[in-house]
Amino acid sequence: MTASPLIVRPFERDDVACVLRLMRDLAVFEGYIDDFRVTEGDLIAHGLGDNPRFGVLVAELGGRVVGIAVHYVIPWTYDLKPTLVLKELFVDETARSLGAGAALIEALKRHAAAIGAPRIEWSVLASNDDAKRFYRRQGAVLDAIWEPWSLSIGSDDA
Repeated sequence: MTASPLIVRPFERDDVACVLRLMRDLAVFEGYIDDFRVTEGDLIAHGLGDNPRFGVLVAELGGRVVGIAVHYVIPWTYDLKPTLVLKELFVDETARSLGAGAALIEALKRHAAAIGAPRIEWSVLASNDDAKRFYRRQGAVLDAIWEPWSLSIGSDDA
């Protein structure tokens, strides 16, 4: 019996519930599920259609969506070339170590090359050593120059 092939492809309308489930699972893992507000309607309105604000690649194994790579493009930066930003990479626990994460990274690299982006950037949860090891195996390096910063706007805590 042959193993089901791993397929990576852009998400479609039929994938929305699965993508949302994986996004929620990531929110639980990273500790922000109480603030998670994305709905199926949001994914449809902003991720599909004529002018999507972000893209999602899905990894499918045996007909089941087991991983996602949510990404968007910064049209140009200092070198007048786009940057592909990986916002979320997540693989279901049941499919880890089966190649889905690496296949998603390879598909992102192909997408970046196709749009003329010389780099892919992302952030990693500081405590997620497994993710850091995975990214190093994919050829990524920690940016020793830049630190991630954030500024909350309109916080109710002020």
